[in-house]
Amino acid sequence: MKKEVTVAICDSHEKAEKVVKELQESGFDMKKLSIVGKDYHEEDKVIGFYNTGDRMKNWGSAGAFWGGIWGFVFGAGFFLIPGLGPVMLAGPIVSSLVGGLEGAVVVGGLSALGGALFGIGIPKDSVLQYETALKADKFLVIAHGTTEELEKAKKIMSGTSGTKVEMESKESVEA
Repeated sequence: MKKEVTVAICDSHEKAEKVVKELQESGFDMKKLSIVGKDYHEEDKVIGFYNTGDRMKNWGSAGAFWGGIWGFVFGAGFFLIPGLGPVMLAGPIVSSLVGGLEGAVVVGGLSALGGALFGIGIPKDSVLQYETALKADKFLVIAHGTTEELEKAKKIMSGTSGTKVEMESKESVEA
């Protein structure tokens, strides 16, 4: 079985928000969209918070951006990830990360976030590129869906300056 996603690396939360709004206006299913970005809210005691409902209570310092995003997508999470710091996630990637954490899944030395990216269809050799982008305070907007939906998403995402877009796929092995 082939897993595919389209990933946009956005230079700022404004550009990520623009990509999300353009996808929404084009009719893209927002339940098939994930967003990942660092949050600047430093809190020593928070380890993680996630919600698979419609809203998340604590948005951190980028509240306006994340508050708007939560209105579009399904599922939200805030995690402190070693080596990366506070990270906000929204969409299907939250389930992938939580599943990996709950199952203590380690994918060939990848971080928890790397394992989540791998789990949604990003090849292991591309995971490092996306983790590096996040460390540089960039945002990932990830579209999930059929090949046709992902081609459409890639075209829309590519129209935003300051955004690098890749269509990723990997074969998954069924046990």
